[in-house]
Amino acid sequence: MAEVGDAPETGVQSGEMTPQRYMESRLTQYQEWYDSKATRMKAMHLRMRTVSVVGGAFVPVFVNLDLVFARVTATVLSVVVVAAVSLESVYRYREQWKNYRSTEQLLGHERVYFETKVGPYQNLSKREAFSVLVARVEKAIANENSATLNVMTLGGQVNADVQQHGIPAARQNPDPDPNPNPEP
Repeated sequence: MAEVGDAPETGVQSGEMTPQRYMESRLTQYQEWYDSKATRMKAMHLRMRTVSVVGGAFVPVFVNLDLVFARVTATVLSVVVVAAVSLESVYRYREQWKNYRSTEQLLGHERVYFETKVGPYQNLSKREAFSVLVARVEKAIANENSATLNVMTLGGQVNADVQQHGIPAARQNPDPDPNPNPEP
């Protein structure tokens, strides 16, 4: 590991990004952030699933009881289950959890590959290996950002529109005339 964080080469400016500085700041920062977000999204996903499964199992029980409180309880429980399922479908906690965790793991693998000089870093000079590390880490971060945007939009429609047309469909104006119905 000492090799990764070698003192700056002769002539390196104090503000220049070194492998050690990059790994301590940017890479570690993102790994911790993705780990934290993955943990939270997993917890939210499991909570929502638990509420919907357990609540869904109890609704028929309460419906079949011939007691006043049972009908009210079944109704309230049904609303809670619908809310949990709806929130899960809007926020897509499971997909976010998977995106964040896979990106965090990918960043960890890149760190190990770089430090041990294997995989894409094998037989590269320190400067070349650092350039490859930065490019691969930044690409992984950008890919995760794109994946999250895709997950959080309606079926990835915005992402598909951007790739095909360069702008989202909702912003396209097929009629360039700002006043389509002028008064005679």
